[in-house]
Amino acid sequence: MLKQRIITAVILAILLLGALFFAPAQQFDMVIALVVAIAAWEWANMSGFKQQGQRVLYALVTMAVVAGVAWFSGYGSDAGMSLEKLKTTFGVACAWWAVALLWVQSYPSSGLLWGRRWSTAIMGLLVLVPTWMAFVFLRSEPQGAWLILLLVIIVAAADIGAYFVGKAIGKRKLAVEVSPGKSWEGFWGGFATCMLLALGLNYWFDAGGVLLAIVAPVALSSVLGDLLASMVKRQRGIKDSSNLLPGHGGFMDRVDSLTAAAPVFALAIVLSGWQLPAF
Repeated sequence: MLKQRIITAVILAILLLGALFFAPAQQFDMVIALVVAIAAWEWANMSGFKQQGQRVLYALVTMAVVAGVAWFSGYGSDAGMSLEKLKTTFGVACAWWAVALLWVQSYPSSGLLWGRRWSTAIMGLLVLVPTWMAFVFLRSEPQGAWLILLLVIIVAAADIGAYFVGKAIGKRKLAVEVSPGKSWEGFWGGFATCMLLALGLNYWFDAGGVLLAIVAPVALSSVLGDLLASMVKRQRGIKDSSNLLPGHGGFMDRVDSLTAAAPVFALAIVLSGWQLPAF
């Protein structure tokens, strides 16, 4: 199982880095769209739509909404994407995640509000569509490939720090009804790991403290993305979003943290105007 998990992780990492650094931006956007479509197909099952036709239809609807938000933001236009409209898109996404935090905190009673198939399906659109938009915007920025790699490293640091600290000293449960394995000690361990990373990067790039302000909310939101997906799967009564990735479950199981972290990171970049220096 561990060997299978490692092999899958290595293959995914190679594919991501290849698309990120060697594919033209437009082709990278299409790769992320494909990942979002697969994740939408999985989310349909997480929502309770079991028939393949329903799941494919939901993926198609998600792609249609992606196209609508892309048009609204000016994607593909001669003038380029509008920063004001991107602020609106990512601002709405972050407001949604604030609501999601309340639902995660109050689960299982919050399931009365969102636990039906259609409401969970709408939730999936709010999770997945801004994720695509965030990756597309970040890739379009100067040093965009490195910005996305930085986002992935922040999320990985939060996850790794939480795992090791939680395993070593974790006692107090973070969200026992949603994800019994997570602890407050692990949560703060992951956050501390990210802040140490931010301190190092801030010194390296002489960023004047801006990286600390960017990394902190991204690290916190990544945990929320994981918890929300766990909550929806728990409500549905399943462990993994699918079995497409040997040893890992499904695509949603691998990108759940990024779905919350990406729009937060993108909004922070838009608002701060910070650009990664050229190497």
